[in-house]
Amino acid sequence: MAFSATTTIDSGIAKITMAGQLDASMAPVFQREVENAEAQKVKRLVLLMSELEYISSAGLRALVFAKQKMGRGVDLYVVGAQPQVMDTIRMTGFDRSVIALDTYDAGIIENI
Repeated sequence: MAFSATTTIDSGIAKITMAGQLDASMAPVFQREVENAEAQKVKRLVLLMSELEYISSAGLRALVFAKQKMGRGVDLYVVGAQPQVMDTIRMTGFDRSVIALDTYDAGIIENI
């Protein structure tokens, strides 16, 4: 399945819905979405990953890019990641740099 990423921004929260496979060829697509969110000066970046089937090491570097690009003052959420995707995130220790949730919890995420 091809990769897709769509962004919505509302009330200081950017949500990027990701689907397919995030690999080296698709990392620039994701990075453009992150740059668009950063330009809006959001306070939260939420990566909706329930339809993301695979993430390569290059895809993981794109997540690290997102964290760095957004800066320390922006919380990064990984929501609904499939086990194989979350395993990759955990194996690298990147799970300690994000807030991982099984489902979108407005009470946690939208409490700005």
